[in-house]
Amino acid sequence: MKICVAGAYGAFGIKHLDALAEIDGVEVTSVMGPTRAKIDALAATRGIGHAATDLSECLARDDVDAIILSTPTQMHAAQAIACMRAGKPVLVEIPMADSLAASQEIVRVQEETGVLCMAGQVRRFNPSHQWIKNKIDAGELKIQQMDVQTYFFRRTNTNAKGEARSWTDHLLWHHACHTVDLFQYQTGEVVDKAFGLQGPLHPELGIAMDMSIGMKTPNGAICNLSLSFNNDGPFGTFFRYICDNGTYLARYDDLFDGNDKQIDLSGVAVSNNGIELIDREFIAAIAENREPNGSAQQVLAAMETLDMIERSMD
Repeated sequence: MKICVAGAYGAFGIKHLDALAEIDGVEVTSVMGPTRAKIDALAATRGIGHAATDLSECLARDDVDAIILSTPTQMHAAQAIACMRAGKPVLVEIPMADSLAASQEIVRVQEETGVLCMAGQVRRFNPSHQWIKNKIDAGELKIQQMDVQTYFFRRTNTNAKGEARSWTDHLLWHHACHTVDLFQYQTGEVVDKAFGLQGPLHPELGIAMDMSIGMKTPNGAICNLSLSFNNDGPFGTFFRYICDNGTYLARYDDLFDGNDKQIDLSGVAVSNNGIELIDREFIAAIAENREPNGSAQQVLAAMETLDMIERSMD
């Protein structure tokens, strides 16, 4: 299968290139980025035959079977739709869009064209969360509460590599999207109550730097999510699952019980790399002509909840 990675030299574009290199039967034949010198240099370094600064050029190629979009958030909806219109299955990095209306349009076009569209909800695939999900599906655990902290120190417009961004990140429509989808995925429910509180907007970036979110499912599970771009380490997202039969803490790719005893995750998945696992699911779903875990339709419920939270803050 021949893949194009768009946004290839960004932080997550590189992660996808590294992940795809671990998957048999896959070749990256094309990369796209906004700056000609940078994308040509990346293609040369990686031995990739085609590089472009325009996605439409990549979509027109016969040696591109599918697209992975690691481009700026504000481009996701239009680019995902362009991929589907061109008949190319597409994996859209999180979030698939930055509004409910745009997310609904992605789903509408997917249903109209029948072309696979998957959202990059990597938390569904991280082995730590998969271990919890397996226990829930087996009837061994039931979530009573999730407490989640998403913390970064990002008072300037920079990416995960510390480089300047041409677009602005967002605590709600990007970082909260991870946890909102995960909470609904793990509980098997769509929340019926949700609210958000946000701190002052950054005078230059125009976004809230601190946010608090609360959610509740019809069966009573609750989630408390704290997010900040003002936190000076440690960085990342930390999950506490409070269940009817134990407490578990997910930290990056590791899982611990409530007494800080590490849980063995070997055998949960073929890799500990969530990006590799999500890319494997994307490729397998194309090959098997089936809906992927994390399809645009499945993730739409998370976007509806984000919209509910945004309206509560207005």
